[in-house]
Amino acid sequence: MAMSDTWVDLVDPDASTLDASVPYQLHSSARDRMLHPTEHGDERRPRLERHGDYLFGILVVPVLAQTELMFDEIDVIVDHERFITVRKSADGDTPFDIEDLRRASMHERPGTCLYVLLDEIAEQFLTLVDSFDEHIDEMEDHVLEWDGVTIRNRISELRHDILHVRRVLAPTRDLSRSVLDDRVDLEGDPPLFPHEIEIHFADAYDKLLRATDGLDLSRDLLAGVRDYHQSQVAHDQNEVMKRLTVVASLLLVPTFIVGLYGQNLKGVPEFRWVHGYAWSWAMIILTTVGQLIWFRRKKWI
Repeated sequence: MAMSDTWVDLVDPDASTLDASVPYQLHSSARDRMLHPTEHGDERRPRLERHGDYLFGILVVPVLAQTELMFDEIDVIVDHERFITVRKSADGDTPFDIEDLRRASMHERPGTCLYVLLDEIAEQFLTLVDSFDEHIDEMEDHVLEWDGVTIRNRISELRHDILHVRRVLAPTRDLSRSVLDDRVDLEGDPPLFPHEIEIHFADAYDKLLRATDGLDLSRDLLAGVRDYHQSQVAHDQNEVMKRLTVVASLLLVPTFIVGLYGQNLKGVPEFRWVHGYAWSWAMIILTTVGQLIWFRRKKWI
């Protein structure tokens, strides 16, 4: 547990630690949420709601660890006196580090501390969008070099991550907007979010809007790479079919000639001709060469 004048930070607290840090009775749903260990598969929806004399919130931070996208949950309690954060490690992973933020804001108002944390989360979203764009640019540069399985797997993974980030980003943006619109606050004087702090939340909201727009652009760019890859696959299939058609056409005339002289019917002049065999071969070769010249002029081969 890390404590300061305003900001209290808890990591994987037990019930006694949590109760000792909060001088009032927490709502049962908020208390259970803060004590429940976070799993990667949990459905986490950021929100900020009033529970009597305090605000309870759930913030979700996107973290890109190498190639794996994870979401760390930070539960918060805000009142006029303190700002409490509860970080929970998922599957043994280290929770998102906010120690530098806490130290820099240790003497700020609780509302300001919430803004500082939300602003850092907005920066994480912007960084993640930039990472998506870099991966998409890399795919665009190598779409003709990589094999189809690799490209399809990368597109599927990026699309999955973008959808998950969007699912978290939208309610985080709405959370910031709720403070900006003065829909969430506590009774008392001074207010938890005075005008100067609301202005700061406008900055965080602008960053989240930029992240949303950037995420939409990343999705469009990814769709463009997918469409180009699919068109390339279709083009390759057309080239294969064209070559197969050329082969079938080359064999069609010789097959006709062989079938014609293979009927074994009386009255065919070439049957009694001493050069009949050479004649049939000459027809096959000439017609095949003629087709090859014609296909070459059409640039089919």
